[in-house]
Amino acid sequence: MKKILFLDRDGTLITEPADFQIDRLDKFALEPEVVPALRRLRDAGYTFVMVTNQDGLGTPSFREQEFRPLQKLLLDILASQGIAFEAVRVCPHTAADRCDCRKPKVNLLLDYLKDTSWSREASYVIGDRETDLQLATNLGVTGLRYNPKTLGWTEIARQIADAPRRATIARQTKETKISVAVDLDAVAPARFATGLGFFDHMLDQIARNAGISLVIECTGDLHIDEHHTVEDVGLALGAALKQALGDKRGIGRYGFTMPMDEARAEVAIDLSGRPYFVFEANFPRENVGQLPTELVPHFFQSLATTLGATLHMSVKGDNTHHMIEALFKGFGRALKPAVARSAGGDIPSTKGVL
Repeated sequence: MKKILFLDRDGTLITEPADFQIDRLDKFALEPEVVPALRRLRDAGYTFVMVTNQDGLGTPSFREQEFRPLQKLLLDILASQGIAFEAVRVCPHTAADRCDCRKPKVNLLLDYLKDTSWSREASYVIGDRETDLQLATNLGVTGLRYNPKTLGWTEIARQIADAPRRATIARQTKETKISVAVDLDAVAPARFATGLGFFDHMLDQIARNAGISLVIECTGDLHIDEHHTVEDVGLALGAALKQALGDKRGIGRYGFTMPMDEARAEVAIDLSGRPYFVFEANFPRENVGQLPTELVPHFFQSLATTLGATLHMSVKGDNTHHMIEALFKGFGRALKPAVARSAGGDIPSTKGVL
């Protein structure tokens, strides 16, 4: 989904002196570091919308009138740096007019409120006034109050572009109640409570080898058997990983691996958005601890389905415990480079979307 930054203008993009007048070009100055910050946020996949209160511009239909000199200069400078605005919304009234469009009211953005193609969770309002934070609340997005001394543009870009990729999934059926919390950019905590000791140990192998934080709790109908618990944890984990990855911009996408004693597992993953699963194994035992070996491929197939990943797995060996652990470790090792994120990276697909 599209990610939007709703940006204030005066005092946020351009400096606003005490005697500021919109036609005083000699007073024009960009806020410090605004251009490199906006370029970084553009490269992180954000769309820009300008929303500003400006007295005396004439009519609300700003795009249908000739730009005032300062506004045009600002847009021309930013455009020369590859920074464009999807929309420019200006309230032309004064505070005394008691209009319906002046921030923090949302009338200038009613079309965005009705639009479901952009992510509220990933979008922000950035401005230097309390009204900007109130606008963010009214839009249902996060607000950041710009201040060149305490929260400047470099830090804003870092906080947004490098924001931890986190997700929490709660899944409840008549058979299981599951919560999964994942953070792809942290290594702790890693905790598991599914009621199946060996399965918890294997989930821990994924987290440790992928270098991610993962917390899974499941209450399932183990008095019947282990099937629903293992399957539903796989479904919930795949959904959480997919949500945390977001638009997948800058990720490695692919991963592979791993040996463990006499066992050798090969795991190949592609975070392609297309679920596909191939599994090759012949386990000598039917169970390891409380985990039936027939549920191992079922777990990974469930995970691949909700993650939207192509996943190929194979293992050879003599010790069933080693074989299964090699698969889980191998999946974690394959996942690690696949979810690794590079700064300013593009979506790794010629289609432009994954």
